[in-house]
Amino acid sequence: MASQRLILGSGLAILLVISAASIGLDVKSRSEIDSVEHTLRILKCISDARPLPRGVESAARGFALTGDASFTDEFREQSAALSAAFDELMGAVKSAPEEARLITGTRAQVARAIALGTELIRLRTAGDMAGAAALVSAGESRALTDQVGAALDRLVAEERRLLGIRTEQSKTNGRLLLAIDLAGVVMILALAVALTLAARRASRELQGALSATKATNLSLEGKVAERTKDLGAALEELRRSTSVMETTFRTMAEAVLVIDATGTVLLSNPAAEKMLRYKPGMTVRQLRAMSNVFQADGVTPMLADDMPSARALRGEEFDGLEFVARPVRGAPEIHLVVSGRPLRDGDNAIAGAALIYHDITASRETEHKLQQAQKLDAIGKLTGGVAHDFNNMLTVITGTTETLVDSLRAQPKLAQTAELIDRAAERCRELIQHLLAFARRQPLEPRTVDINGTVVDIAKLLRPTLGEQIEISSVLASDVASVHIDPSQLANSLLNMAINARDAMPNGGKLLFETKNIVLDDAYAAVNPDITPGRYVLLAVSDTGTGMSHAVQDKVFEPFFTTKEVGKGSGLGMSMVYGFVKQSGGHIKIYSEEGHGTTIKLYLPPARGQVEVEAPAPEPVRRGSEIILVVEDDQLVRNYVVAQLTNLGYKTIAVPDARAALALVDKGEKFDLLFTDVIMPGGMNGRQLADEVAKRRPGMKVLYTSGYTENAIVHHGRLDEGVLLLAKPYRKAQLASMLQQALGE
Repeated sequence: MASQRLILGSGLAILLVISAASIGLDVKSRSEIDSVEHTLRILKCISDARPLPRGVESAARGFALTGDASFTDEFREQSAALSAAFDELMGAVKSAPEEARLITGTRAQVARAIALGTELIRLRTAGDMAGAAALVSAGESRALTDQVGAALDRLVAEERRLLGIRTEQSKTNGRLLLAIDLAGVVMILALAVALTLAARRASRELQGALSATKATNLSLEGKVAERTKDLGAALEELRRSTSVMETTFRTMAEAVLVIDATGTVLLSNPAAEKMLRYKPGMTVRQLRAMSNVFQADGVTPMLADDMPSARALRGEEFDGLEFVARPVRGAPEIHLVVSGRPLRDGDNAIAGAALIYHDITASRETEHKLQQAQKLDAIGKLTGGVAHDFNNMLTVITGTTETLVDSLRAQPKLAQTAELIDRAAERCRELIQHLLAFARRQPLEPRTVDINGTVVDIAKLLRPTLGEQIEISSVLASDVASVHIDPSQLANSLLNMAINARDAMPNGGKLLFETKNIVLDDAYAAVNPDITPGRYVLLAVSDTGTGMSHAVQDKVFEPFFTTKEVGKGSGLGMSMVYGFVKQSGGHIKIYSEEGHGTTIKLYLPPARGQVEVEAPAPEPVRRGSEIILVVEDDQLVRNYVVAQLTNLGYKTIAVPDARAALALVDKGEKFDLLFTDVIMPGGMNGRQLADEVAKRRPGMKVLYTSGYTENAIVHHGRLDEGVLLLAKPYRKAQLASMLQQALGE
């Protein structure tokens, strides 16, 4: 009896210690996961807040320069959004003193920047042009904007550092938690075995005492009764302890399997049934047959000898073994981390194994989405820069070939060759426009659009394009909201997705368009860090084609990635769709299964107001005679522009950078229009040059040109009100039309 109590007391004490440690580490692990999600939320807040300071400063300056009342509306919207963004940031970092002090100081700079913008608008409204010009010349607003941007960069760097530390801590805590849980299971089993053996030994002792001699039965009855009472009390205590251990075992979040040497499952908990889809009576072999098992990369198959059960039954002890289980049918794949220990009998031979599984699917999915977003962002930055340089060269090529075609009309063979070059250059221009769309560097022309009407119109055009073997149908919600987007880019996106769907259905099939209003909540945003919760308009395009593998889905938005044969696809269609949707403030999601088809869902932000009427076709352009100051750093492009302007009747003054342009302005050189590239070397871009020229010559007309536009003249992909942009490469007719518009002719 004393030995039973000693075993029971010691076992319970150790179990309580293990349970306390497990609970503590589990709480800490969940805290680390919450910290990682908190860091991702802060990074998203910073990403949303980053363009707003420049938007406030740009809107105030725009009103000061033009007096256009729409700039005041934009200033109020941008100011409110900026204040709200910093309120959200302040609430997110309030638990971190250093970051809170940084945001508090930066918030004061933001308040000062808004106050300066308000004062600038007041001066311009009061007609105090000199005061407004002096306030702009002081440069305090732009300096504050730069300081705010620098502070946000520091905060991003700190949060990324903390994210790395917390991720490593979370992994370490997870491994410790699995080891402690395994120790708890082993302790429970050992304690149960010890108590059972002690009970059997006590029973044998009692039977021996009863049968020792019949002569002493009467004298021993009292002792037997007392011993029986003690044994009953011990058994009751054992039952209570067993109940505590069983409750602990059944409520564990980790799945536990205890198997014998043949792989038969001797013991399992409810978490194993939920996580592993284990059913009582199944063996490890049957459980493994339900899924295809891969290494941690999700691609390399895991060999039978490398399975956790096989390794543990060989005598190996391991922690943190990660693998991916992809069910043969029905359920989604799961990422698991398993720890294993062999169980030995009295002769030290391996009699079985204990395995503990931890589900890490959610954390791996979050990491994967973050990596994908970072990869696409990096590719976008590289692509935008390359496309900008190519547009400079194509501007010269398209303009020169156009001149060659006109001058070789009398020589048909040479003219035909020149036309081939011209068509090839035009094809290059289209490809680069797709690259710019992916990089989110294209200037959009958004309008309030009836999305149902657009889908109906596109569906009509698609019927002859896709062929009779494709059945096109639509399910359009009658109450769906309008969207404020670029209608031509929406049409191009639908066309690209429809053609991809057709190629995925070589033997025919169904293509379905759907629209409806939808709300994406916080839960959806938690697993999709690039989306802001709220109301959206859903446009879904579904097909019954061959579908896509997970590997293809991971790369489908990358430029030049295609599964089509050589020469049958550029690999830019879906990357263009991705860039357009993201630039419009939306979200894109692909759902696909091999052999079952694909659904692409576009979540577009709803617009306010009525559907706008299409703008009338522009009137024919005419030649001009004004003087134009051309600022272009690329010599080939500069020479081409001068030649084209001369052919259109304009007089030109050409310089390579902003510094040379300002020198001419300061000398009193006369001109009627500033025609400037946006991105230039020398520390001053085209927008900054225009601002400096406006200080010296208020009211000067400006026309911008660029292969792509950054925040200098574009906010969220949309041109500032009243700003004119001529995208490279361009034709002579486009140049003439934009010049006429800029000069107000």
